[in-house]
Amino acid sequence: MHSRDKIRNIAIIAHVDHGKTTLVDKLLQQSGTFREHEAVQERAMDSNDLERERGITILAKNTAINYKDYLINIVDTPGHADFGGEVERIMKMVDGVLLVVDAFEGTMPQTKFVLRKALEQNLTPIVIVNKIDRPNARPAEVVDEVLDLFIELGANDDQLDFPVVYASALMGTSSMESDPSKQDNNMQAIYETVVSHIPAPTENVEEPLQFLVTLMDYNEYLGRIAIGRVNRGVVKQGQPVAVINRDGVTKQARIEKLFGFQGLKRIEIEEAGAGDIVAIAGIKDINIGETIADPANPEALPVLKIDEPTLQMTFVVNNSPFAGREGKWVTSRKLRERLFKELETDVSLRVDETDSPDAFIVSGRGELHLGILIENMRREGFELQVSKPEVIIKLIDGQKMEPLERLIIDIPEESMGSVMESLGTRKAEMVNMINNGSGNVRLEFLIPARGLIGYRTYFLTLTRGYGIMNHAFDSYGPYYGAGVGGRHEGVLVSSETGTSTMYGMLSVEDRGILFLEPGTEVYEGMIVGEHTRDTDIIVNICKEKQLNNIRSAGKDDTVKMKTPRMYSLEQALEYLNDDEYCEITPKSIRLRKKILNKSERERAEKHRKMAEANV
Repeated sequence: MHSRDKIRNIAIIAHVDHGKTTLVDKLLQQSGTFREHEAVQERAMDSNDLERERGITILAKNTAINYKDYLINIVDTPGHADFGGEVERIMKMVDGVLLVVDAFEGTMPQTKFVLRKALEQNLTPIVIVNKIDRPNARPAEVVDEVLDLFIELGANDDQLDFPVVYASALMGTSSMESDPSKQDNNMQAIYETVVSHIPAPTENVEEPLQFLVTLMDYNEYLGRIAIGRVNRGVVKQGQPVAVINRDGVTKQARIEKLFGFQGLKRIEIEEAGAGDIVAIAGIKDINIGETIADPANPEALPVLKIDEPTLQMTFVVNNSPFAGREGKWVTSRKLRERLFKELETDVSLRVDETDSPDAFIVSGRGELHLGILIENMRREGFELQVSKPEVIIKLIDGQKMEPLERLIIDIPEESMGSVMESLGTRKAEMVNMINNGSGNVRLEFLIPARGLIGYRTYFLTLTRGYGIMNHAFDSYGPYYGAGVGGRHEGVLVSSETGTSTMYGMLSVEDRGILFLEPGTEVYEGMIVGEHTRDTDIIVNICKEKQLNNIRSAGKDDTVKMKTPRMYSLEQALEYLNDDEYCEITPKSIRLRKKILNKSERERAEKHRKMAEANV
């Protein structure tokens, strides 16, 4: 066991793409934690495929670095506000934070969200200005921006007196000076600042055991693994313990295995003391927020606050005409099992059963949060359908309240008028505008979360791809009424089940934009394109050309078709309307009407209008 004053526990905070994961890679490589010839995978902390592909951190992970005779535990935090549940809990495990900021981009909204949580917990901050070698880096201004942000978030005097280290994670260099030419060829400045600045754990090893479960992992052989920090006392392998759940109910258990962290690996250890971050295996049904305590003296730690979901979707068993062709798991039993399994490790998720055994209401922290769950499921071989994402409206003191997002956009000056107009119709209120004379403007808005659903694609069109948009949950505010956000265009709906033909598609091309290529299988009721008007129309894109022996004047082989618009999973979810589903299988993403048959659809619409008129 390390002596208490040689342990440092820190969380690392950064906006997406500001170089956090690369920085951790370099800290690991240079500390000598890895053996001489051990290969270190790039972006070692992003362990799942989706994280690697998107370059974002979804789940918190921890790693431990040995530096001289110190043990530095680093917990990675997700930079995206959709994973706020994770962030809040991580702050309970550490004594300080490393805030990584890009030397050119400066502070961003997601950083703000995580930093606020860290300052509220009274943690000691260290600021790392990364990418110092970037052309047009502006370190001095970025440090001023960070200082302003700290003041805005209500940092105390000690927190405002933060040390700044300038670094280039990519090059593996760092220094206490902002001049890029004076960088040392190592990460020494960062290690030394952590060791001298971040306080050692102050907990007492002599008192009875207390351990708060902050993160969960799952392993085929060991079952649930509880990760957290020993708040006081000593924890040993084989030791009998009391587990106190969130409602205060106590049960007896035994610690089968105890793990510490070294580099990215878990290593089995015999015992750990107050201030250590460890993983405990062997306790069945353990959950986040529960306390593991001394059986003779079971005292619960304060229950962790978990962020409320703000968005919900209905997950339905796939019942389209093409169901079961591509996926392994298609039944409602498998869907239910998988959703409830996700609840074991994701506390910000909620799953509610409905009157129908085939449909489940899944609530999460945002589109990204739910989108990643769906993407993971399709990769595992699931087929499912989901409805349009809807925000969760709450009643607070008898008043209808809806979630508001803080939106920060960077756009070229010439796009400003059209972007502001488009946000105005979505009930956004501008709270700040910065024009630093570079031809780009940064605008800050408060906007109902509903107004952002489906906005990103439109925003990129308005700014010709040059706009950057970031948003984070801000608060609940008074409900803005109907008509905020949503799609205004109608769609082209297939009238046939069959295979799309070049001839059929060319005949409807002037009606709108198509979403698929010739030779794609379609079914009746499937959405095959977007109409130029705001109504839906039925089209037949499976039409074959009538062959006769008269040669036509216009030769077919010169006709060129417009490029179809293909949707990624997130774009498809944003595109949906109330009467539509997105069908998701391991190989396909299809948009469809909930009611496939045209006359049945019209009947249902008539009933809906009559019901509305009677209200």
